[in-house]
Amino acid sequence: MTLDDLAGQVGTAPSQLSLIENGHREPRLTLLQAIATALGVELATLLDAEPPSRRDGLEIALDAAQRGPLYAALGLPRVRAGKRLPTEALEALVGLHTELARRSSEASATPEEARRANTELRRAMRARDNYLEEIEDAAEALLVTVGYSSGPLTHRTVEQLVSHLGFSLHHARDLPSSTRTVTDLEHGRIYLPPASLPGGHGLRSLALQAVAHRVLGHTHPGTYADFLRQRLEISYFAACVLMPRHAATEFLLAAKRNRDLAVEDLRDAFGVTHESAAHRFTNLATSQLGITVHFARVGRDGTLYKGYENDDVDFPTDVTGAIEGQTVCRHWTSRTVFDHNDLAGEFHQYTDTPSGTYWCSAQTGQGADGDFSVTLGVPFAAAKWFRGRESTSRSVSRCPDPTCCREPSADLTAKWRGAAWPSAKLHTHILGALPSGTFPGVDDAEVYAFLEAHAPR
Repeated sequence: MTLDDLAGQVGTAPSQLSLIENGHREPRLTLLQAIATALGVELATLLDAEPPSRRDGLEIALDAAQRGPLYAALGLPRVRAGKRLPTEALEALVGLHTELARRSSEASATPEEARRANTELRRAMRARDNYLEEIEDAAEALLVTVGYSSGPLTHRTVEQLVSHLGFSLHHARDLPSSTRTVTDLEHGRIYLPPASLPGGHGLRSLALQAVAHRVLGHTHPGTYADFLRQRLEISYFAACVLMPRHAATEFLLAAKRNRDLAVEDLRDAFGVTHESAAHRFTNLATSQLGITVHFARVGRDGTLYKGYENDDVDFPTDVTGAIEGQTVCRHWTSRTVFDHNDLAGEFHQYTDTPSGTYWCSAQTGQGADGDFSVTLGVPFAAAKWFRGRESTSRSVSRCPDPTCCREPSADLTAKWRGAAWPSAKLHTHILGALPSGTFPGVDDAEVYAFLEAHAPR
């Protein structure tokens, strides 16, 4: 049957069918049904992702590879997978493309490329005020299905959401070491580590991040940048479900009217961690409250682990523009908070910097890498909306001027130069190479063995 024959039977132009056949246009469901009827097959047959034969699968794989940017960048002609092309040659070509993609992925997983990818993603989120409306909408639509209204999301409600999406939750002590969770797509099971058993924050967030891949239509990441974007999106989705836009915005607007905004209140109202609440505040601060803001997670030694800003605070950067692994000023709230004995509550401070005066609120915590602080800051003019604005703590930062806090005073230099030999600590998590091979560094053999052992019989 020619395209002209089929077009006449389904009532469309041959050129439109050609576009559909070659993957340039998505067909309407009514047209697909008409095509299925004309071909004498079930509609499900046309929607089946499994190729009819191995040869068909190889042809599809070769076509997809040659359409991709990696092959296009080589400037080579396309090979047509016609009937005269031997299957052995087709297999060799697909194998070469697969290896080319693997090596390209491996090459991009270097510290420099990772920092560049992180920088691009941070800039993209800054341009959107750290607000992703499409994910907010998806989360709210999902919450409607379980009748959520307000307050902390219970573990039971999370289980209902997961069940609504066709999955069930299971805990396993032998999860592969390279994974956070493992999802069995065939049997609809999500495996979580035992540390996230009910009673903590982990189960809800990990479970929601696992199903977020399905909700957001993620496919296997082809580059480290894709992996980072997906991680950001699933974390964002989990936060949207745990602190829904409508409920969180109402809570924050009421606090703003009372000039009593506080991260710790948002944390307690929705039963999440302080860091999660601070992150979520940055999503809603500009889009819903009209307040520009910055966020930072900083180690006791001043290492900046995470950061976001749209209020022009001057984070330190390297030559690639990355902020991760840089050292923040000793006089910033993120570091002075460690100088105070009462670390149970939030610490507030005004800091004068070359880019303006900022009011910041910080709280400390302890993780696998040691003590850290979580800081949320706003320009001086916005401090009037926050609890703690009456703070008398104030500091001055002249960074990036090295005389601010990076160079010793002349007296100390004269006394100790040549008489001291410190041994520097190596930040292996910043300088070490990233895992090579299949993104995102997951050990496939270990995962498949795990699923084989746990799959229902």
